[in-house]
Amino acid sequence: MLLNEDKAFKLIELLNKSIKNPKTSLKYRNQFTLLVSVVLSAQCTDVNVNNVTKNIYKKYYTPKHFTELGINKIRNLIKSIGLFNNKAKNLYYLSKILLEKHQSRVPNNLEDLILLPGVGRKTANVVLNEVFNKPTIAVDTHVFRVANRTGLSNGKNPEQVENQLLKILPKKYIKKAHHLILLHGRYTCRARNPLCKKCVINKVCLYKGKNE
Repeated sequence: MLLNEDKAFKLIELLNKSIKNPKTSLKYRNQFTLLVSVVLSAQCTDVNVNNVTKNIYKKYYTPKHFTELGINKIRNLIKSIGLFNNKAKNLYYLSKILLEKHQSRVPNNLEDLILLPGVGRKTANVVLNEVFNKPTIAVDTHVFRVANRTGLSNGKNPEQVENQLLKILPKKYIKKAHHLILLHGRYTCRARNPLCKKCVINKVCLYKGKNE
């Protein structure tokens, strides 16, 4: 069962009123370092990523820097982050591609971004939304769960959820919808023991377990 457009509007409006200044918690220096941070954040907390990158970005913040570092040095810099071996390779090769094919610039379109190693649709949408101000919705685990739980979507995969959200949500909220839904999922509509009694969208949400 899905919410109709009026109730979807009400839901996102309530979230917008209750969550002030929704934005990424990842710290970055420029477009490239945001891309690096989002790649590093896969299966890792933003807090952990920020703790690692705060020292890295003082010295290394361009594709040229990361290409010159090489895989082994990148690996040593990020070794406290999960999946650091694969992430080090991805960061090296995506930096090399940006340097050689994009004049060291981060592409501002989905098609080119998802061709970069370690960059999927979610990562690309985060970058497009955050630094290029594109009206995109990145569907991570929080957004996927909250959208399907509340009745904003019933998608079977992240891309289906993304497309449904883009259709049902009012245009004026699309730019910030990802952060509103993500933050609601992180702190209120949690995977286990959601705080339904304190939830600002309780009366609109279609979650069957909200009154238990």
